[in-house]
Amino acid sequence: MPPSTAPDLPTEPSDNAPSDQGPARAQAPLRRNRPAPNAGALVPVLLGVVGGSVLQIQQPALWSFMAYGACMPVALTLGLFAFWLRTRRGRLASSFVGLAVALAVFALCGLRSLNYAKTALDPALEGQDIAIVAVVSGLPQPMEVGVRFRVRVLSAERQGAVVRLPEQIDLGWYRNASDEGAGVGREAAAFAPHAGERWQMTVRLKAPHGARNPHGFDYELLQWEQGVQAVGYVRSGPKDPQPLRLDAALRYPVLQLRERMRDAILAELASVSEGAADLRAAGVVAALVTGDQRAIDRSDWNVFRATGVAHLVSISGLHITLFAWLAAQAVGALWRRAPRLCLAFPAQSAALLGGLLLASLYALFSGWGVPAQRTVLMLAVVVGLRLAGRRWPWPHVWLLACAAVVLQDPWALLQAGFWLSFVAVGVLFAINPIADNASSKSAGARFVSMFREQWSVTVALAPLTLLLFGQVSLVGFLANLVAIPWVTLVVTPLAFAGVLWAPLWHLAAWCVQLLGWLLGLLAAIPWAQFEVASAPLGAGLAAVLGGVLLAARLPWSVRLVGLPLCLPVLLWQAPRPPQGTFELLAADIGQGNAVLVRTAQHALLYDTGPRYSVASDAGERVLVPLLRSLGERVDTVMLSHRDSDHTGGAAAVLAQQPQAALTGSIAGEAGLLALRAWTPCVAGQAWVWDGVDFELLHPFEAAPAQALAGDKPNAHSCVLRVRAQSGASALLAGDIERAQELALVQRGAAPRVDLLLVPHHGSKTSSSAPFLEAVQPRIALVQAAYRSRFGHPAAEVVERLHAHGAQVIDTAHCGAATWQSDSPASVRCERAVERRYWQHVVP
Repeated sequence: MPPSTAPDLPTEPSDNAPSDQGPARAQAPLRRNRPAPNAGALVPVLLGVVGGSVLQIQQPALWSFMAYGACMPVALTLGLFAFWLRTRRGRLASSFVGLAVALAVFALCGLRSLNYAKTALDPALEGQDIAIVAVVSGLPQPMEVGVRFRVRVLSAERQGAVVRLPEQIDLGWYRNASDEGAGVGREAAAFAPHAGERWQMTVRLKAPHGARNPHGFDYELLQWEQGVQAVGYVRSGPKDPQPLRLDAALRYPVLQLRERMRDAILAELASVSEGAADLRAAGVVAALVTGDQRAIDRSDWNVFRATGVAHLVSISGLHITLFAWLAAQAVGALWRRAPRLCLAFPAQSAALLGGLLLASLYALFSGWGVPAQRTVLMLAVVVGLRLAGRRWPWPHVWLLACAAVVLQDPWALLQAGFWLSFVAVGVLFAINPIADNASSKSAGARFVSMFREQWSVTVALAPLTLLLFGQVSLVGFLANLVAIPWVTLVVTPLAFAGVLWAPLWHLAAWCVQLLGWLLGLLAAIPWAQFEVASAPLGAGLAAVLGGVLLAARLPWSVRLVGLPLCLPVLLWQAPRPPQGTFELLAADIGQGNAVLVRTAQHALLYDTGPRYSVASDAGERVLVPLLRSLGERVDTVMLSHRDSDHTGGAAAVLAQQPQAALTGSIAGEAGLLALRAWTPCVAGQAWVWDGVDFELLHPFEAAPAQALAGDKPNAHSCVLRVRAQSGASALLAGDIERAQELALVQRGAAPRVDLLLVPHHGSKTSSSAPFLEAVQPRIALVQAAYRSRFGHPAAEVVERLHAHGAQVIDTAHCGAATWQSDSPASVRCERAVERRYWQHVVP
């Protein structure tokens, strides 16, 4: 949930306010109510800034420098024409001003993107051993298998020759060879890097490549916005040159202080920890002080999201705004105690500048993340207007702050946090103008005002939250009403006071546990969250407008118009295949299988993708959001076999889909068997959904409860054929290998199909010639990771598939692949849909 209230910075007293401030009243007052004739004239300029940025970030590919450069003379011509028109047709002139500014901003944003794209990682350097000297420029993040950190590259060489690398890269240093192909022979933790240190190490890199799924998270946009154009891992195996710490000079002092503070909090609270709850509370305390959210447990994040208070445990706009407000109050109070200072400089001006300065320092200490930068920039705009004595209408102030942020970071327009923050601020401006003198209100009036503002923001942002995330917390209003003052006025001050006296961290952790207990009760309510399928943009925008109308201070006859505007989002259902047909969606989940098969009224999920780490899996990160965005209720989850790259997301999916039946070849895997009652898959099982036939072709008998010597789980993979009434069919083959393929052929259980989920991700041990000769697939679909460490799909397998007339589609190039039985010759690739220029183009 967004913040319930964003207190205004102190305002100057009104003319009828009591004069009880002593010498402070002798100060030169701020210039108030000055006419602002340029406020309206600036609107076309501000709209042009936003509009030009919106147009540029919609580009699927960047133009050339010459093309963008040619836009500038056109923009100048439009501006001169608007100047000529200004005395004849003012409104028409304003339109041309907006067009000129939009075109100029479009070109500048494009030139900026081109210049940044020039520093991308050369594809020829991907997967190569490169010796670098670099400075640790990000807060190191411990993982269960090592540590991840960001570095600024000072120099790079490959085989003695100097090479050019992006300036900022993200690295992982893994403890063993099972993760990311690191091949590390000694404990990475013993040589963990720290902020500001200069290291010499050998790395392997690749371009940032994220999953591309319908309505999914754009990892590549995040990395682009943060200036990271390469990711990789440290090579430190027995045959590799060992990483060497060159020095630990004082670089990035704020970052070093943050790291020491975070480690001190975690160490202090872990020293007397009595259980997992204490350690989880320690992660929240560390996040509030330093902005490092990695230590927060995933189960806690789930509770925070379910109750709509996730914004409170990150350094968000709320924290920085509140900090600015409190700092301004403190600076103003202290300034008024010094008459000479008041005579030299107005106390209220000092309070505004002091609040902004201290908030900037707080944002800097918390990591200077993109949300923090936006908030500080917005505060700077508002403070600048106040110091200039401008009393602009709130829409003009809001639009100016929005344009300032977009000019600095145009890609913010594609971030959910940007829209949540700015819509919330706009609603607060509308219902509680910044010129209101909050200090004159009684305590009761302030509580009523806070209650009203919290309710208004909750109502206004509910449709926007549904549009962005497909879910909204129905207990968020109550949870925020308690959590905001508790975290802001109790937990956060105690956490910061612990810097001076460490025992206060224990008190802060206890307060976090108390809040966690209450939030856990709210999250356990069956109706705590409301979920809908992701609606089209037009319906979502109408619902946002409806939410704003319902929250506005308008006559009820006008406000009730917002209700029908919200209905399309609330009632939206994702389109389903017609009767007798089916749709197959192979999710982009990296190295593993996860395929959703949908008919007119039913759905089956074949495998649930890999487990990425102890705290992360494909179910939580990809499949649960995907199913939520489609509004899908899965009837059956089929786990082809018990390998972790096929079952890693099972727990998360089954938790979200309590009605789903579980079947598969998972005998002997205690963790999977404990999830739910299940039935083994055996050849001969068949059923019909909405005129679509489902039939299991393998295994010929259930897998043994205990694995036999030399027995491989792959051999017991469930092989499922799905056939539409038209005869179009698909074969999902799991990880069967050559022996199982030949057995299927010999039994006549390898029918011709239109689409084949290539066995074992295109491994050399599968896709034998006799099997391909039997099934004759039109489309061969491979689910494998980009630059898979297993080399999937193998080149010889791809050649064999091409030789048998198959079109090979892999998720590394395609992203999520959608195939429909009524259009069997084509596949919809998510990477080709709504493509943007920052997204990785796989060589």
